[in-house]
Amino acid sequence: MRTALQHLKKDPVMAKIIARTGAFAMQYREPSFETLVRSIVYQQLSGRVAGVIFARLHAAAGEETLTPAGIMKLRPERMRKAGLSKQKTVYIRELAKHTRKGTVVLETLAEQQDDFVIEHLTKVKGIGVWTAQMFLMFALRREDVLPVADLAIRAAIKRAYGLEDLPKAAEMVEIAKAWKPYTSIACWYLWRSLENEGAL
Repeated sequence: MRTALQHLKKDPVMAKIIARTGAFAMQYREPSFETLVRSIVYQQLSGRVAGVIFARLHAAAGEETLTPAGIMKLRPERMRKAGLSKQKTVYIRELAKHTRKGTVVLETLAEQQDDFVIEHLTKVKGIGVWTAQMFLMFALRREDVLPVADLAIRAAIKRAYGLEDLPKAAEMVEIAKAWKPYTSIACWYLWRSLENEGAL
């Protein structure tokens, strides 16, 4: 980590963020079915609200760790009662079906390139590129991921780099060249600069 921070500090803007934020402490998760379910629950919700819904879903499934079988045993109505939207209920059930059928295999993703992981996961309805990138960063611990669609990252870059507008993808890629190959670590610091760690 010392090497990564020394590299990132070559960017004066990032150096200020690192000095203000302190030690790097990303909370990683297992590259599991439960982690992906959690990421779907957390999409477009505050961390507090999503946490309550996820806990209710967990309790309804009655499992120590969520499994595809446990999700499929739940009726959609029961999942909705836990607080899930109709759309997210469909997405989670789709993920369970794909995982159970073997069209999505999470156990082998650690050995695959980032592009393959994104393509593999986005086969599931409800898992977009952003969710796949969060899985890369927080579960597979990939150090060089830039989620260009992440609104918090865009807002943090706008503020830190004194931009007039939220940066578009191409502008973010250009700025992030200075961070490679530790872009994920830079993103964690950007989230923290907004007092928002991101959630998976």
